[in-house]
Parts: sequence; structure tokens; C-alpha cells
Amino acid sequence: MAKTKFPSVFDIPKDIKTNGLKPIYYIFGEDTFSFDYAKEVLDKAITPKLASEFDKETFYGSKTNYADIVSAASTFPFGDGKKFLIVKNAEKPKDKDKLADYAKSPSEFTVLLLFHEGTITKPESEPFKTLSKLGEIFESKEMKGNALVEWVKSYVKENDKTISDENAQLLIDIVGENRSLIELQLEKIFLFLNDKKEITLESIQQLATELKQFNIFDLINAVGRKDKAKALEIAFNLYDSGTEIIQIIAMLNRYFTALAKINELTAMKLSVQEAARIVGTHQYYYKDYLDARKRYSDKEITNAFRALFNADLSIKTSSLDEKTVLTILIADIIAD
Repeated sequence: MAKTKFPSVFDIPKDIKTNGLKPIYYIFGEDTFSFDYAKEVLDKAITPKLASEFDKETFYGSKTNYADIVSAASTFPFGDGKKFLIVKNAEKPKDKDKLADYAKSPSEFTVLLLFHEGTITKPESEPFKTLSKLGEIFESKEMKGNALVEWVKSYVKENDKTISDENAQLLIDIVGENRSLIELQLEKIFLFLNDKKEITLESIQQLATELKQFNIFDLINAVGRKDKAKALEIAFNLYDSGTEIIQIIAMLNRYFTALAKINELTAMKLSVQEAARIVGTHQYYYKDYLDARKRYSDKEITNAFRALFNADLSIKTSSLDEKTVLTILIADIIAD
């Protein structure tokens, strides 16, 4: 059976503009950052239609059931406007059939926003089948790669600033993929820029200088210089700060994949900008990749890939603690 595809949470503004407000918005997914986005969008659309603050209420699925939620949704508002009900942990209540029944004949004065943390394992079951048929279910996926770069550009544009693709990627490399942290750091950059419109390499470097914790970018630089002590210090700092070891392995794998391409790109006599784009770094930092490639022979790069594979395998199959795996990984990559 083909996997059911649901519209993205980011389709909600366009949907409101085209079709008006729906009676139900059921949002699910791993990316809870986008839950706040959806709430802000709907709050902005609904608040002018509320006659009283008492017509806005939040429920928690861990503490209530759908019978009570449906009852509240069916109760007339205090004023002559809309009601806005928010349900967190919508996956928790057992009586989901009550929501399916309500969705078939909802109150015309209520907008019901539900947040379901995690995936939907049985989209053909109720209430998901009914909600999907009515176009009232939206997915909140974690952003990766180009999608995350586009989100950064979009957020920057919303704040009347501009940023290039490569600078957006550089910001992600420095800050990480957590959108809450990216948003926080962008706000700092906006203050730093003041009336200036473009987020430049210099403004991102200023941010990197102000950040007290190490980032994956620092780890890559230390590995590129073959500075084992610094690489271990940064790797432990990242791990202790909440960066998952699998993310560290993935970024190092990406780094050595880039190094493996350097000689071929040099032979092709590409511009620095084009070569940097292919390896996935900022043109300003491409010279660091060239220097690192001089330090790592083909055999050492092959050994690095083997070390990364072994580290990934150890995480999945062995009883070694993750800091030990990190230590072995760095030691194997930067051999004495």
C-alpha cells in the first residue's frame, strides 16, 4: 500500500487565503517547532473574529478526552464571534471515534486546532481517514538539506533582509539544524545588522565569534588541521551540549566526501565559487578544504570512511558508550 501523503503545515496560510478557515486543523509530526508556526498563523487569522478572550481555550490530551473536547467545541461562544480551541497531545485520548464523528458535522462557530506529536502509523483508521478526506490534516516534517536552507531564506525575507544560499547553509553549519536555535541566532544577526539589508559572511562570522559553545564547523576545522586534542575537546563539548553522535558522524562523513572530490575539482579548473558549491561549503572556507586535502592522502581518506562506518556500526550494535565511540573515531581518523 502506498504511503499516504498529507499537505504540509506550511500550506496552511495559502489554504486560508484560498478557502477560508477550516473547522478543524489536525497537525501531526516530529517537528514541533512548526506547531508554534501553525498556532501563530491561525491565531492571527482567528483573533479578530473572537468576541471574548473566554472563547479561546487550551486542552491537553493527557488530561482530558475527546468527549469533553467535542462538548466544548459544540458549546456556543460567549459573544457572537468564533471560538478557538487548541488541543495539545491530541494523540493521547482513546476515544478518537468522538473526533471522527464531530468532524463529519462540526460547529460552524468553532475552529479546533489539534497537535499530535509523532507520526500517524495507521492513516486509514479513524479519525485520520475522515480528517484526510475533509482536507483537515497537515504534516509537520523535520527540515533537512535544501528545505532547511529555503526556510532560512524565507524567515530572513519575512524580516525584510536577504541571505544567499551559501550563507544560509553556512549559518546552519555553525548553529545546527534546530530551527528554534537558528531563529534565535538570526534575531541576533538582525540586531547586529540594524538598517543593513543583507546577511553577509562577516555578520555570520561575528555571530560565530559570540557563540560560546563549539559547533560542528569547529570540529571539522580541527579534524582538517589534524589537531587531535582540539578535535576531541570539541567533539566532547558538542556531545555534552546535546548534539547527537549520529549527527557528528554524518557531518564528518559529509566533510570527507567533500575532501575526496577536491583533487578532481582542482583538475577541472572550476571557479572557487563553483567548486565550493559542489563540495557544500562557503567559498570563503574552500581554501581550508584545499589545505586539509593536502594533509590527507587518498589512503587516509579511505581510512576515515572506514572509521566512520565502524563508529556508526558500534552505536547500533555494540555496548560501548558513545563517548568511547567518539574517542575511537577521532583517534582512527587522526592517526599518529
